[in-house]
Amino acid sequence: MTSFFQIIADGISIGALYALVALGYTLVYGILQFINFAHSDVFALGAWASLTAAAMLGLSSAFGAQVPPFYLTLLVLLAAMVVCGAFGYAIERLAYRPLRNAPRLNVLITAIGVSLLLQNIGQLEIFRAKNQGMTVYSIPFGPFPRVMPPMIVNESITFLGVTFNTVDLIILAVAMVIMIGIEWMIFHTKIGLAMRAVSFNHRTAALMGVNVDRVVSFTFVTGAVLAGAAGFLYCLKYPQLRQTADTMWVLFGLKGFVAAVVGGIGNIRGAMLGGLCIGLIEFLGVSTISSDYRDVYVFSILIVVLLVRPNGILGKAVVEKV
Repeated sequence: MTSFFQIIADGISIGALYALVALGYTLVYGILQFINFAHSDVFALGAWASLTAAAMLGLSSAFGAQVPPFYLTLLVLLAAMVVCGAFGYAIERLAYRPLRNAPRLNVLITAIGVSLLLQNIGQLEIFRAKNQGMTVYSIPFGPFPRVMPPMIVNESITFLGVTFNTVDLIILAVAMVIMIGIEWMIFHTKIGLAMRAVSFNHRTAALMGVNVDRVVSFTFVTGAVLAGAAGFLYCLKYPQLRQTADTMWVLFGLKGFVAAVVGGIGNIRGAMLGGLCIGLIEFLGVSTISSDYRDVYVFSILIVVLLVRPNGILGKAVVEKV
């Protein structure tokens, strides 16, 4: 029984990361009715931007295996969020805004193109930062794996025979806080009201005085900032970072998308629920069957949910009038 609860705890920890990525997908889709397939690459950018900030601050050389002061950890997190937010704004402004009234297929192809562009830009070696006497290519990041220096004390906590890591608890807490904050923003602020108006009908919202371009840009930037935070937290849990074109990033982003669809894409709580669900199912499959099929478990759940409840667990059917 203890091992079962340990599997649940491990599944929730990875599920919280999936949920953070899913929140970015579902936020953009809920407002714009558009799937940003470049979101997984912005997530990878957040992880590498965290490494870049740590390298440029010289954390490895200054502290070695020790944890830096908390304010430096926050500075690295802020850097990742700012970089991803800036990229999110640039992507929306240069790639998506000119196609706002274009057919959906055009936008989909553009999203895939932006994704490939970000993956391959990350292979270039342009800017150098020093880290432990070695040259680290970090803006862009280069074609080789890197290791993120420790940013927080990762201690093990045992409760009722179940072991939790500090990092896992932080990831879960951050995911919950972000979910609550995003939902509060959408339903209790003026910008949230504008976002809901644009979601309902962007032409009508424009006639009512809503600056649609500003709302759309804000939505993309917010989603990208969430991806940056998720990338930083990913570094805490998995310090070994693979190159940006590695299929691992694409798979992780796709699992975030699956979490959004399973929970009900466009629903903030659904993104959180979907992330936790697929995290649990993935770890249950890994622990009871085989780790070779961990991706199969996740995408099988997507198929089952789409067959049984096409709108997701918390999604609602929408009747479109024509």
